[in-house]
Amino acid sequence: MKLFQKLAIATSLVLSLATLTTKSASAAIINYAFTVDSSTAKGNGLFSFDDSTFSNDNIPVAPVQSLTFQFDNNPKIYTAKDDVEYPDYPLAFPTVSLADNAPIGLLYSFQDKANSDKNYEIAGTLFSVSSETSNSGTVSYRQVPEPSTLGSTFLVGSIGLFLKRKVSSIKKIKA
Repeated sequence: MKLFQKLAIATSLVLSLATLTTKSASAAIINYAFTVDSSTAKGNGLFSFDDSTFSNDNIPVAPVQSLTFQFDNNPKIYTAKDDVEYPDYPLAFPTVSLADNAPIGLLYSFQDKANSDKNYEIAGTLFSVSSETSNSGTVSYRQVPEPSTLGSTFLVGSIGLFLKRKVSSIKKIKA
């Protein structure tokens, strides 16, 4: 009977992980967080895009579906609609061909909401402010895990802890 219970637990674990893996693999929406760091402006943002919509150009691009960005200590929030060439921009692109460290880059140009004479531009890992010299800062990216990935990690960890406790209690009883 104990062998049957262990087999049932193992089977349910494998099936649940297979289901979670299949769901996350079929989802094409990719989420990234990015950080801007320059001598005059620092900020954080999030964007997402559908990786199945990459164009067939030499450097493929995909339209950004959602984007929010905020400079540190500034209540104004910039979105995709703030791009000066919206709705054609902002765009996401793979940076493999540019030898950047980030796997994905962002093309996003927007005006300062408080001073329309001041423009900002994010081009891959480069950040520039119109009133400064070009390439006045850097942009770093990190992929944001999907909730299903976090959920499956929690599930596997919980089952592992449960089985570890059960095995240790069985060893104590036998000793």
